[in-house]
Amino acid sequence: MFHPRQLLLDVGLPALAMLAALLLFGAFVQLAGVSAVGVWATLFKGAFGDWYAWQNTLQRAAPLMLTALCVAIPARAGLVVIGAEGALALGGLACAALPYAVQLPANMVGSALLCLAGALAGAGWVVLVGMLRQWRGVNETISSLLLAYVAIGLFKHWVEGPLRDPGSLNKPSTYALAEGLRIGGIGASDIHWGLAMGVVACLGLGLWLLLTPGGFALRVVGANVRAAQLVGLPVTRLVLLACALGGACAGLAGAVEVAAVHTNANAALLAGYGYVGILVSFMARHSPLGIVPVAVLFGGFGAAGSLLQRRMGLPDASVLVLQGMAFVLILASEAWRGRLAALWPGSQSVLPLAAVSAPPAGAAPTEAQPGVRA
Repeated sequence: MFHPRQLLLDVGLPALAMLAALLLFGAFVQLAGVSAVGVWATLFKGAFGDWYAWQNTLQRAAPLMLTALCVAIPARAGLVVIGAEGALALGGLACAALPYAVQLPANMVGSALLCLAGALAGAGWVVLVGMLRQWRGVNETISSLLLAYVAIGLFKHWVEGPLRDPGSLNKPSTYALAEGLRIGGIGASDIHWGLAMGVVACLGLGLWLLLTPGGFALRVVGANVRAAQLVGLPVTRLVLLACALGGACAGLAGAVEVAAVHTNANAALLAGYGYVGILVSFMARHSPLGIVPVAVLFGGFGAAGSLLQRRMGLPDASVLVLQGMAFVLILASEAWRGRLAALWPGSQSVLPLAAVSAPPAGAAPTEAQPGVRA
């Protein structure tokens, strides 16, 4: 049964951790001779100060929602997958490469096919992580990180080699997508339809986890894999499904970035959205519904980076320091969660991170245990 204190633990602790990160960042810049109050005001103005700032924020929030889902959905099945950057890269590559292979209609159908290609590429790549985990006992955190580097290497090889536009001299890239294949803005704004895709994906997957038998089964696997096996749930199938859904979201993020922002595949696509998505997912406690506001917040921080550089003389990458502080403090807040939960009986979290842990060292692969195969 839901307890009011659960809300305090699930929302209050991450919020306090974010506030502490802002205070720590302020102290950091104050030591560098820059006004902390000025930095905080500039961050807010650059992220949410006017309509132009909001457009930049929401543009950056769109891929963050999708890459965060690549972490959150496998996490609800008990996996720590941090390879969204690789899935995003291959999704963008698949989007840019599809017109090389087939003639696409220059309309909404063609754009949908580009997005589908990106989603399938991302899904297939992250499914490899689940397969290695289930059938070979390879730790998914390590394999997803290493596979991300492989994916980025493949991306650079194809963009700088077989798919390169000869006209791209100093900045290797593929041929630009035809005008009719590109994803435009919502109304008269600069906010592209990728934002709507991200919101729909978060809402859809959140409701699926909460309201459907399949989502409930996935959460059971994440909470207690042995109990899931005892009741006959197809653990391996559910784990691979979680990986496929998460990877498809990250691949879709790459396709949207190509079709809506860059118009081709180039090194600018590797902007770190996959890595920031890890932070977004953890701060949202792997809740697809919670990812939406958190992605907007961190999209705002990214949008304010250039303004910090112009107004305050700080490096554009200074927001990365803020993000790193936030990540460390959010992880540290989990230790306090356990202590507070012990003081408040019955206030167990409705978004447990306890399920998000690697199997014990030396544990046999899940597939070798009874009742795992579908």
